[in-house]
Amino acid sequence: MSVPDGPSDGRYTHGHHESVLRSHRWRTAHNSAAYLLERLTPGDSVLDIGCGPGTITADLAALVAPGHVVALDRSPDIVDEAVALASDRGLDNVTGHVGDVHSIEFPDAHLDVVHAHQVLQHVADPVAALTEMARVVRPGGVVAARDADYGAMGWYPADPRLDRWMATYQSVARRNGGEPDAGRRLLAWANRAGLPNPVASASTWCFSTLEDRRWWGGLWADRMLHSTLAAQAVELGIAGADELAEYGAAFREWAEHPDGWFLVPHGEILATLAE
Repeated sequence: MSVPDGPSDGRYTHGHHESVLRSHRWRTAHNSAAYLLERLTPGDSVLDIGCGPGTITADLAALVAPGHVVALDRSPDIVDEAVALASDRGLDNVTGHVGDVHSIEFPDAHLDVVHAHQVLQHVADPVAALTEMARVVRPGGVVAARDADYGAMGWYPADPRLDRWMATYQSVARRNGGEPDAGRRLLAWANRAGLPNPVASASTWCFSTLEDRRWWGGLWADRMLHSTLAAQAVELGIAGADELAEYGAAFREWAEHPDGWFLVPHGEILATLAE
């Protein structure tokens, strides 16, 4: 496996293939934003950056109603899906906005909460993103971010094909300008952004039942064949199609192993702006 030299192009590593959205649609405020929930109150205004298909967004909207939630993403189709999901759940307090975390189109001190889940690992300048997030938060409001840490992920049983999968993913993500080990860096980025007294924490996803293993292993196996990640790995010369197929087979074999276990650790940051 070779890693080509050269500048990144700022592309989103995962893309929006069904195998990616399958993962995103599983996320809830409780399994992906628990560290934030006690800070939410009815009437809060919330910006959900990188909303994806909107499952977390809708949960947040239910918790802060009659407050308003803005679902922000760079993909118009994904924003539309997030708003439609909220409507399907009977929520009328969600609107969509196509935009970029580096340049949020809201006035200073405009919102009570700005939240980003699995976003900062993909952006070109996470410190600038956090600075921009803080800009649009009112005094006393909250900036919240949670990101996975790929380098800290662990699995059992060991499989050299999964080791190569990890190396491939990290190479593609960094070539795209991201930082796949973002979780461990969130506190440092928050400090560099000048966020006041940021509180760092961590939480995990763990996949160990047969049902969970088949779901997690299946979606990653599919990504290795069909997603933007797979196309970029080949385009960049980081892995060939045959290698990617091996990674997919490894995930499916892992999923069927009775001892299979997979840990996905996340870093979290919560900062309250001074009043």
